[in-house]
Amino acid sequence: QVQLVESGGGLVQPGGSLRLSCVASGSIFSIITMAWYRQAPGKQRELVARIVGGSSTTYADSVKGRFTISRDYAKRTVYLQMNTLKPEDTAVYYCNDGKDSWGQGTQVTVSS
Repeated sequence: QVQLVESGGGLVQPGGSLRLSCVASGSIFSIITMAWYRQAPGKQRELVARIVGGSSTTYADSVKGRFTISRDYAKRTVYLQMNTLKPEDTAVYYCNDGKDSWGQGTQVTVSS
């Protein structure tokens, strides 16, 4: 079983930046894929970004060019650097191990 803990959310003005972190523990030797999802009020959870291995990445069209996913194997951490944030990026952001483990989520609110 894998445990995931997110951090780094908060309130930011439009155009601002945040970096989310997700630390993995437990049976982490089998983790190849890590992903960030988000869920806005009244909407379904959607994939934001995925990283396979060390460098193969995929992004939702809505965040391409603004968000960057990366990972640090030594720290067992995956990051989501979010730049040029927009109000429509407001959501709870969740970390996922590519299977059925999820973090508790971290709230990101983009508002002036």
